[in-house]
Amino acid sequence: MIDLKEIEQKPVKHIINEMQLILAEKRTSLSVLRTGITVLLLPLSVMTVLLATSRYYDIETALQIAIPLALFCFGLFILGIYLITRSVMRIRKYDHSAHMLLHNSEYLSKLLDIRE
Repeated sequence: MIDLKEIEQKPVKHIINEMQLILAEKRTSLSVLRTGITVLLLPLSVMTVLLATSRYYDIETALQIAIPLALFCFGLFILGIYLITRSVMRIRKYDHSAHMLLHNSEYLSKLLDIRE
């Protein structure tokens, strides 16, 4: 966690480097969020195709394939929810850290013209 006393004592270069690191981590979390949304929607797409083509097959004869497919889709759905939840929590943490740096660094506040 960022200590307010340390921010005031650090050189401007260090504060800017810390802000760049925070923003890079936030971009990474946003990429994981995008991946989580994709993984979450993949099972829905598969199920949509299966429902659209359901008149061409009988589910009772394809049960050996349908059950593992349903379990796999459920697993992808859970993985997507996990990735999204984890990403959102990390993004909030990085936003909080960036907010602290911006409002407690006189140089960054003036540079970005942030008024409280």
